[in-house]
Amino acid sequence: MPHAEAVALSGHKILAVGTTSEIEALAGPSTRRIDGMGNTLLPGFVESHLHVFSGAYGRKLLQLAPITGRDALHKAVRQFSDANPDEGLLIGQGTPYGILEEDGPITRQKLDEMEPVRPLILMAFDFHTAWANTPALKAAGLFNGRDVGPGNEVVVDQEGLATGELREKNAYLPVLNLRTSGGREMLGMSGDEPETPPSAQERADDIAVLKEGLRYCAAQGITAVHNMDGNRYMMELLREIELEGEMACRVEVPYHFTEGKPLPILEEASRMSADFNSDMLKSGRVKIFVDGVLESGTAYMLDDYANAPGWKGDPIFDTEAFAKAAIEIDRRGLQISVHAIGDGAVRIVLDGYEAAQKANGARDSRHRIEHIEVYHPDDLPRFAELGVIASMQPQHPPGTLGLPLEPGISAIGRARWPYAYAWRDIVDTGTAYCFSSDWPIVAVEPLIGLQATQIRTPWADDMPDQRVSLHEALEGYTWRGAYASFMEDRTGRIRPGMLADLVLLGGDIEAVVPDAFPALGPVLTICDGKITFEA
Repeated sequence: MPHAEAVALSGHKILAVGTTSEIEALAGPSTRRIDGMGNTLLPGFVESHLHVFSGAYGRKLLQLAPITGRDALHKAVRQFSDANPDEGLLIGQGTPYGILEEDGPITRQKLDEMEPVRPLILMAFDFHTAWANTPALKAAGLFNGRDVGPGNEVVVDQEGLATGELREKNAYLPVLNLRTSGGREMLGMSGDEPETPPSAQERADDIAVLKEGLRYCAAQGITAVHNMDGNRYMMELLREIELEGEMACRVEVPYHFTEGKPLPILEEASRMSADFNSDMLKSGRVKIFVDGVLESGTAYMLDDYANAPGWKGDPIFDTEAFAKAAIEIDRRGLQISVHAIGDGAVRIVLDGYEAAQKANGARDSRHRIEHIEVYHPDDLPRFAELGVIASMQPQHPPGTLGLPLEPGISAIGRARWPYAYAWRDIVDTGTAYCFSSDWPIVAVEPLIGLQATQIRTPWADDMPDQRVSLHEALEGYTWRGAYASFMEDRTGRIRPGMLADLVLLGGDIEAVVPDAFPALGPVLTICDGKITFEA
């Protein structure tokens, strides 16, 4: 029954679904009636991949996504510097790789012209590359280069001095540690616990950021979020919010297993899973990075980058190391979600999941691969065969919603274009899938993501159309997201007995063109039977 006229809620559950007269018959004297005005009512959006703390905190930082050109960047940096005289590190966020346009790549020398005295770092929109000025590099001990581990790099020039480009988090975290704001802008991204116990004021500040982030998500119609970073400290903050009754969304937080950690440390993941397991707040998942991103050449490819002959990228976990980790995590009954962008990284993950099945036996594991921006055609059937969930982000393909085509499409190369961001092909195999944003890399609004699923165009006339239907896209943002979190028996559908997670749009999404989707609201969000946003 894809359409109904009315729904009744009682407490935190859906009581009934049916015609207006059927539902009106259930109303009592204290019942609140909400007239949807013929607009679309959906299950609450499930945001299956985001970074809620950095997304919320980033709204306070210098936002560079709309900035283009050297003069405009210089002006923005100076204004931000003047407005934050006491901050130990000036942080810009959302930086396009080609922000300087014809002036070429960002270098420390160019940043020094904009801010010669105070440490400055610009974070790429995808958080996989950053650029720092000379004061920041010297203060962080990176000016003369440093070995920061596989898959990470402090880029240096012919004289061995840092150019300013920092690839992946091990390279840029020493700079971020210079900040003095008191807030941990990347809280949980490393997976490590705070080195020193946060003060009462720091805890209060961090809780305020998390609350703000969840409220912002609720205002977009989101009722559940799958965070892609975190630690026990973050879980403890969220538990406090839950006990206060102020959780605007359901939250799932993973244990972050990074390269270099010994396998026995996964006992911490098991403890997190046991200690946090409510309908509003849970763990039960382990997050791993196997590679980086295409734009910086840190994604791991099976064959050379089309724009960099002789370079495939370096995996953070090789096939053997990842397989060992996957076997151990799977043995513990935990779910795994892995960042894998390049076709080489995707294969490493699929091989690891296959090894886990052979070692531990097949089960309903619902292991995930995040992004899957390029895959090898030989690997396409393996997603469904292994029961892997394809977690994809419709706003990410180059050329979509204003994203630049370069350097992404040149890095992929025309021979691999048919296997890049291939939503249609993946869905057609019967693979379980879900859609999300990866906020703050792109906008968190599901309505913008839904727009992207409908308007994307191929990079060439002879390339396949990888769009999905509107209903497939709506599934990807609702019940398929719930399925990816083992919650499909409780959320993701408007059905009697399900938890009351709903979003009312400001129009009929089936009656407007996709470019009009972002203007549809939402006007009302209900999570667990409580109104969490009302326009």
